[in-house]
Amino acid sequence: MKAENEDLLVLEKQLCFSLYSASHRLVRSYRQLLEPLDLTYPQYLAMLVLWQQSELNVKELGEQLHLDSGTLTPLLKRLEAKGLVCRSRSQLDERVVQIRLTDQGRALKAQASHIPMTIFQQSGMPVEQLIALKQSCDQLFQQLDTL
Repeated sequence: MKAENEDLLVLEKQLCFSLYSASHRLVRSYRQLLEPLDLTYPQYLAMLVLWQQSELNVKELGEQLHLDSGTLTPLLKRLEAKGLVCRSRSQLDERVVQIRLTDQGRALKAQASHIPMTIFQQSGMPVEQLIALKQSCDQLFQQLDTL
């Protein structure tokens, strides 16, 4: 029994290592595509949300990205410095910071439109397999979130 348990402590058998390695490689692929747009990967994720909802508050953005405001604030400051978003205090509650896309931020969407298809092509995997992989990752996230 002890030998079987020790056999589980092999790097190549760890789900976490496979997910980490694939994620690291995927982010590196995104980084190459995002460099001409002057976006980091986390900034790109924020822009994806904002391209869907052109105005929301920091808390709502954080919930969608699974990030806290301490992580989001510097990211949003950099996006604002690039002229892609505007941040302002809510008229109803000054504690709430609203985020709004600028015209430049909206225009960037067209420049980024090729990225998902490029990543799909780079993966070399059938779309059905990628959809199943995404669903499995989402399910794993939900399951671990309940712990």
